[in-house]
Amino acid sequence: QVQLVESGGGLVQPGGSLRLSCAASGRFFDINAMGWYRQAPVKERELIAVISRGGNINYADSVKGRFTISRDNAGNTVYLQMNNLKPEDTAVYYCNAAVWVKGPYNPLEVWGQGILVTVSS
Repeated sequence: QVQLVESGGGLVQPGGSLRLSCAASGRFFDINAMGWYRQAPVKERELIAVISRGGNINYADSVKGRFTISRDNAGNTVYLQMNNLKPEDTAVYYCNAAVWVKGPYNPLEVWGQGILVTVSS
């Protein structure tokens, strides 16, 4: 069983920063892409940042220049550094990973439980 556990959320004032972490645990071969999604009230879940095993990165336009995704392959952990936070960044943030369970094929999509980020004065 592969699990993703997020940490680092909370309440921050506009213009502030937070760093989210997501660690994978369990038995698996390796992890392909890892990413962060978010879902605000009455909105659909959206992909905001993704990083491949080799380090290729893509961001949603809404977070470019403010958020930075990174990963520690040895520790099976992905991070999201969020700067200059805005009230519209308020959402539940979900970690996502494409996990190779037995070998580098047929990745299993795994989700974290979600963590709340609230940007408010």
